[in-house]
Amino acid sequence: MSNIFVQEYNSPAGILLIGVYKNSCCLCDWKHRNQRSSIDSRIQEFTSATYINEVHKLHKQISNQLDSYFVGTLQEFTIELLFCGSSFQQSVWEVLCKIPYGEVISYSSLSRKLNNPKAIRAVASANGSNALSILVPCHRVIGHNGALTGYAGGLVAKEKLLKIEGALWNGQQKLF
Repeated sequence: MSNIFVQEYNSPAGILLIGVYKNSCCLCDWKHRNQRSSIDSRIQEFTSATYINEVHKLHKQISNQLDSYFVGTLQEFTIELLFCGSSFQQSVWEVLCKIPYGEVISYSSLSRKLNNPKAIRAVASANGSNALSILVPCHRVIGHNGALTGYAGGLVAKEKLLKIEGALWNGQQKLF
């Protein structure tokens, strides 16, 4: 059986677990989240691999890019990603990756981008199942009324990420 090399990363917004499978990042997710065990099970089943707490050469590259993101000098990650999920989830995550740095989008707009405007709940569920937080910017999705809504890392972390990107000023988002 293969291994997924997992290490903790202490970010300014909370502790992330970073997982590397082969030469791709399959996990960059909040250590303390409601769906932790189901996300971990899905990733391990998808890859037919088990978690091992050991450093992989890519951990340093991922950590360096996250460090640069958190100080505002990196807007686009160049890490090879592995999406571990259903084809629908993967299609949502691919669209999330196209939301520009510093911009936000509503769940309904995201559904329309997927040519499935009535799938708002399914899109929101796939968004919430994202195991590659920050790298796949699910934090850039907000409610149709502009409210910051659920986020695996918590709303404080979501607000912090959007402020880093300049998408929020004093708790208000830029219009999209």
